[in-house]
Amino acid sequence: MVYFVRTAGPKDVDQVHKLLIETFHSTYDGIYGSETVEKLLQSWNSPSAIKERIGRKGGEYVVADSGRDIGGIGFAAPYAKMDKTVMLHQLYVKPSAQGDGVGRDLFAELETCFPDAEIMRVEVALQNERAISFYSRLGFVEVDRMEEFGGPNSGLPAVVMEKRLPQ
Repeated sequence: MVYFVRTAGPKDVDQVHKLLIETFHSTYDGIYGSETVEKLLQSWNSPSAIKERIGRKGGEYVVADSGRDIGGIGFAAPYAKMDKTVMLHQLYVKPSAQGDGVGRDLFAELETCFPDAEIMRVEVALQNERAISFYSRLGFVEVDRMEEFGGPNSGLPAVVMEKRLPQ
């Protein structure tokens, strides 16, 4: 299926939410268990959280759209803790579209949305070897590790990766 990357809008919230439920369970059930994944979905990916991200000033939320469905999403925004740095908060591709270049296309779009940024940063679950490999192929390198991915007391360790952006 062919997907076109475009900016997300409020009308996409339901499809994005459905995609995140499917993708989170596919990606993280084997790592954290389905009960923890459900809690993460409720707190990180509720329809209201998605709507807030889509409307966030200074951020960019993109979707891969076939005209019939959403095959992937990406969200990045300036990182308040570091100058000239953008945080890639989310990049998820539905399982049936993984390996087809959708993630690469979403990232390529996000990479161009912040012309003043010098670095893009991402935090990846330590056990998510497939995502770490994906980001490595895009030019990201590990710069740190953290014990509390996604918030205090999460108990979810992560790898912090960065990529220098073209100027």
